[in-house]
Amino acid sequence: MSAESLEAQAAAWLARRDGPDWSPAEQARLEAWLAQDTRHRVAWLRLQSAWTEAGRLEALGAGLPTGTVPARGFWPGAGTAAAGPIAPDPAVQLQGHVFARRRPQPRPRRRLRIAGAATLAACALALGWGWRAFAPAEAEQHATALGDVRQLGLADGSRATLGSDSRIEVRLSRRERHVALERGEGYFEAAKDPDRPFVVEAGTRRVVAIGTRFAVRRDDADLRVVVTEGLVRLETGDGTATPDTLLPAGSVAIVHRDSVLVRSLPLDEAARLVDWRSGLLVFRDTSLAEAASEFNRYNARKIEIGDPRVGALRIGGSFRWANAEGFVRLLEQGFPVRADYRDDRIILYAP
Repeated sequence: MSAESLEAQAAAWLARRDGPDWSPAEQARLEAWLAQDTRHRVAWLRLQSAWTEAGRLEALGAGLPTGTVPARGFWPGAGTAAAGPIAPDPAVQLQGHVFARRRPQPRPRRRLRIAGAATLAACALALGWGWRAFAPAEAEQHATALGDVRQLGLADGSRATLGSDSRIEVRLSRRERHVALERGEGYFEAAKDPDRPFVVEAGTRRVVAIGTRFAVRRDDADLRVVVTEGLVRLETGDGTATPDTLLPAGSVAIVHRDSVLVRSLPLDEAARLVDWRSGLLVFRDTSLAEAASEFNRYNARKIEIGDPRVGALRIGGSFRWANAEGFVRLLEQGFPVRADYRDDRIILYAP
């Protein structure tokens, strides 16, 4: 079930509880719904907080989709001009007779010079075509700061969304579209072009696509690839015997130094793994230690685990990564967690 559906259910429960017909039986049904899934309780706590602090209408409106799609760029084409016909040599008229102008015959050495010039011209054309076909264009570099998400339109019509603290280098040639992910995470919407594969390189590994949508995340030597549309090929390129891996839509590949683990998820679940583009972090039966690590990717004020028992708690739900303090306050309301708020970090302990 999507985060929007869960929040709609929680909002419905809040509206009924606020009405005149609320009864102990309704309260019992609510408690049963909260006990079904940790995500139910998280959604309830978040909307209940919004209900209290921002009013009833804001709480009922939670979970509505927002956002716009930026305009796509275009790959610039080169025009050609056709040459006009060449006029024939004029005839010479003399005393009522027409004589064709006779061209002088080249001498043998002149023929050699002409042939050599033609050969050089052909070589120059071939070298020029080869340079245009294979030489990469000038590199473009793009980067984001901590807590920043940026959308980019590439010159070939593709789009890229950079996550927090990320950096890429883009080189577009007539044979390949190459993106080097130097750090962080990116979501790529590759324009269809069968003659020019779209390649994202991270370290020694390459993710190759023709026209598809996928995310690549780099954590030091590790890699995560999420495919939300189409098909990509994961190439190791590290000199080992590990074969290439084909990843259809819904695939999540976790790449460690010497292993590749692939999971197949429903498309809606795979898509939620890239909800960071709209400011959300989505967890499903995730340890609190892992969730804190995700929040720390976007915030200078870090969440630290001060007690292993707290780090082992399992949570679920969707949260705004820009509101780490709000996330911690929800934990304090619904979980055995005590927080120590400091200027540069928030430390979580057991009560």
